[in-house]
Amino acid sequence: VVRYSAASSIQQSVMNFGILMIQGLVNSFGTAVMAAFAAAVKIDSFAYMPAQEFANAFSIFISQNRGAGKEKRVQKGVRSAVTVSAAFYICASVLIYFGVRYLMLAFIDGSEHEIIRVGIQYLHIEGAFYCGIGILFLWYGYYRAVGRPEMSVVLTVISLGTRVALAYALSAVPAIGVVGIWWSIPIGWLIADVVGIWCYRYVKGVRGS
Repeated sequence: VVRYSAASSIQQSVMNFGILMIQGLVNSFGTAVMAAFAAAVKIDSFAYMPAQEFANAFSIFISQNRGAGKEKRVQKGVRSAVTVSAAFYICASVLIYFGVRYLMLAFIDGSEHEIIRVGIQYLHIEGAFYCGIGILFLWYGYYRAVGRPEMSVVLTVISLGTRVALAYALSAVPAIGVVGIWWSIPIGWLIADVVGIWCYRYVKGVRGS
């Protein structure tokens, strides 16, 4: 219990620290960007919450079948979960991409054209890659289920570390500016996903041998 709770505590602390650093950088671009980011993050939560709950259910499925020694069912479950999650997030990305203006109007007055413009820009970039965070949540659940909660911490550090480093580096380039912050988010997800897949193949190979 201590091992799992300690890993989860560290993971949440790293995540919140990274989010605070990104928020501080966003704030440096002025009130319009701050307001747009705040509204867009609320819209993000509609996509994130299903991902978290799906990952929790996935984690329970994996741990139960692994405990019963049903490794083939575990592998099938991983493939099925990735497929379902990807399908859901492709739909979510399409809906948000085309409906983002109406979603922004739920939080921002229609006369605030600059705030709405920035919010649309953010969601058109970050929202197009919701599959990345969906798959990443699955890896968090998987590694907890197979008794490797430390891997969830590693993936969080990779995702947020990349995001923070790229956000500060890219946004400092005048030609890129705040757009660099938006692009740093899916890039961080992608890199963490690749590491998660590589480690999954390694863990599966070790168990198979």
